[in-house]
Amino acid sequence: MHSNYIRRSRILAVVSLGTILSCSLVGYAQSLNRQIGTQFTVTADPLVPRPHTKSCVVPLFTNYQFAFFSETTQNYQFAPPANCPGPWNKVVLDIDISETAGRQFDRTASLYMGNTNLYFGTTPEPIRTAANAWHIERDITDYSALLANPQQGFMILQNCTTDCPPPYNTLLTGVFTVSAFVEFFPTPGQGPAPRVADEVLPLVQTNAGGSNFPAFLFSPTDQFSTTFSLPQNIEQAYLDVIAQSQSTDEQWYGCFPNDLGSINEVYLCGNTDFRETEVTIDGQPAGIAPVSPWVYTGFLPDQWRPMPAAQTLDFIPYRVNLTPFASMLNDGQPHTIALSVFNDDSYFSAAASLLLYLDRGSAEVTGALTQNTLTVPSPVVSENLQGTSTVTGTIGVTSARSYTIAGYVNTSHGQVSTSISQQQNFSSTQTIDFDVVNFTVLDQNTDVETNVISSTTVNDNQGTTVIQEKFGFPIAVDFVFPTNTTFGFTVATTQKYTASKKVSVNGTVTDYTSVTNSVEGSDVTPPSSSQHYSFFDLNGRPYDCRIATQNNVLTSVSVGCNH
Repeated sequence: MHSNYIRRSRILAVVSLGTILSCSLVGYAQSLNRQIGTQFTVTADPLVPRPHTKSCVVPLFTNYQFAFFSETTQNYQFAPPANCPGPWNKVVLDIDISETAGRQFDRTASLYMGNTNLYFGTTPEPIRTAANAWHIERDITDYSALLANPQQGFMILQNCTTDCPPPYNTLLTGVFTVSAFVEFFPTPGQGPAPRVADEVLPLVQTNAGGSNFPAFLFSPTDQFSTTFSLPQNIEQAYLDVIAQSQSTDEQWYGCFPNDLGSINEVYLCGNTDFRETEVTIDGQPAGIAPVSPWVYTGFLPDQWRPMPAAQTLDFIPYRVNLTPFASMLNDGQPHTIALSVFNDDSYFSAAASLLLYLDRGSAEVTGALTQNTLTVPSPVVSENLQGTSTVTGTIGVTSARSYTIAGYVNTSHGQVSTSISQQQNFSSTQTIDFDVVNFTVLDQNTDVETNVISSTTVNDNQGTTVIQEKFGFPIAVDFVFPTNTTFGFTVATTQKYTASKKVSVNGTVTDYTSVTNSVEGSDVTPPSSSQHYSFFDLNGRPYDCRIATQNNVLTSVSVGCNH
């Protein structure tokens, strides 16, 4: 098990389960250039689209070095730009990170405004002979209410060098230098500003000495919770959730059922390979978020250098719609919102933010929760294994649920009802060939897929709005230990993130967005990787970028990457 500050990847890679596009903080990890032959970190991710207006830039901090465990937090003082008062057309968080040449683990980094998380991700392992650099962008317009007032913030990057525990204190030399700033784009002329949350409230995990940032969940019964005293005029409520796998859960997609723990040589974890974030309000099931098995660059950096896997450097939150519970949250009583990770083996880091949209024409909003059929999952496990000295066969896990949560609120502009119908489907197959005598994995092929289909229907005095969303993120990993060599193994990873959202008002489609982010990586000599990122919406802003690497340098970039 890793200590809290020796965060590295024990074995190969993972995938990413994020949020459905345009439903949450949208972020991208971008290289500073895509020059053929570069060995510096590069992705096919696009930049955050910006308005064609001049922005006001507010620095948070500049060139702070994260070198020692005693200096893992950089505090800053924020004030909104006086010459660009809100409401803003768009707000973008920019983070520039560089790391020195040498040796270092991949590290977890997170940035907060007040206690609200604005960025969460990991770093790539350094290049031995050259300094590396990359750029993070995140659209934080939805969080504009948080940025309206001066406040303190901080960034955490838990790194160590000479102060690491032995023997790492003589091995690790990599130092990170970070700068962060926020771009504010004013709303042009008399044009309307985008509708954003009126309040943004963080979940905070407390301990005997203060608070944990991020929160830690070490078992399925651990909860990350906060009790709120909320306004009584909530119309809509959402929870942005990040659950990052750590330690023996880093590669949770390869975990075995507990009765087979003795033969899980590769991943050393139990509780099967099914994970899911459960959201509750006052103990009542309120929503789910797929766990995101992001691919970390540690242990097999050749597979992910210079191109990391999807969202590795910038985790995208998954947004859970809590609007049917608005009337319950409006009753003037304290309410506890909590999340936990089903089948958590050990352990997960977590961050969550509550976004509230208020009825500006009423101080109190009544209503009712009319339906909630969400229950805890009951995954089905099948084991089809043969042999004694060599065990071969398959392990399968499935979880399928359909549920509806519905409610209404009586607002100043009439009654608004919201009904969310969601299907969640998880399936996995692990094909194994294991030498029990020599305790050696000959082959472990893992295929895991999570799909979420959601339909939200909103009825008000303007008619009916239907929002249809689809989310999927399969991963396939093949781990092979060659029997004709004295040492070595090969790993091939494939992942394909897909998300789409269609909005119809009174039967007419008014908005559509879709994104696909496909990544392949292999450390078979010569190591290679590729990424295909595509985006489409009704505003005529298509984006289609393909890149490929081999032998740890960028080898191809498609024309679409320049758009």
